[in-house]
Amino acid sequence: MNPSNWRTYLVTQASLSDGRSTPEIVRAAIDGGVDAVQLREKDTSARSRYELGLELRELTAEAGVDLIVNDRIDIAQAIDADGVHVGQSDLSVAVARDLLGPDAIVGCSTSTVAEAREAEREGADYLGVGAIYGTSSKDVEDGKDGIGPERIAEIVDAVSIPVVGIGGVTADNAAPVVEAGAAGVAVISAITAAADPVAATAALAETVETSKGVADGGRGA
Repeated sequence: MNPSNWRTYLVTQASLSDGRSTPEIVRAAIDGGVDAVQLREKDTSARSRYELGLELRELTAEAGVDLIVNDRIDIAQAIDADGVHVGQSDLSVAVARDLLGPDAIVGCSTSTVAEAREAEREGADYLGVGAIYGTSSKDVEDGKDGIGPERIAEIVDAVSIPVVGIGGVTADNAAPVVEAGAAGVAVISAITAAADPVAATAALAETVETSKGVADGGRGA
């Protein structure tokens, strides 16, 4: 799937799952209509991530959902993931592209227009922009209140690749992010910590689709 078609994107974090397994959460998110899943789990060993990745690859491939690996290009290659997502302190987008080839999806975390433009120049397919709102499940470099949907609009105007908003996003506050121009939203807690991850994913997807209709209508007026 092209990242421009992503609406809901789950980033895994087992510590927030209330004892449920990551495959269980991913399966529920798939049932709820998620478009992409990122294997994160930074606090686990490479072997554990690899073994988990194999399980997630099977689930996502069967469902036609894109599987992205955070940071670890080697694990992405080993499990035949659809791509990799790198941060500002990871190997560069250019290196990831060289190693994974032209068909892989390469994403990059950015929080400024300058970072976004550089990632696009190096060959990124999409940008993860945030943290939009305050969050405790992902590092926030620009302060605990996040950078706000306004930064999404600035970055969307500066690049030609899809932007995904991340950081504290829920079904209740996703609309401004999408109306600012984001193709979709990426979440951790909103799905992983939900009592009903299927319903949470579906609600998030509905909010994004509705907001895209509003945004597209406004641009066409």
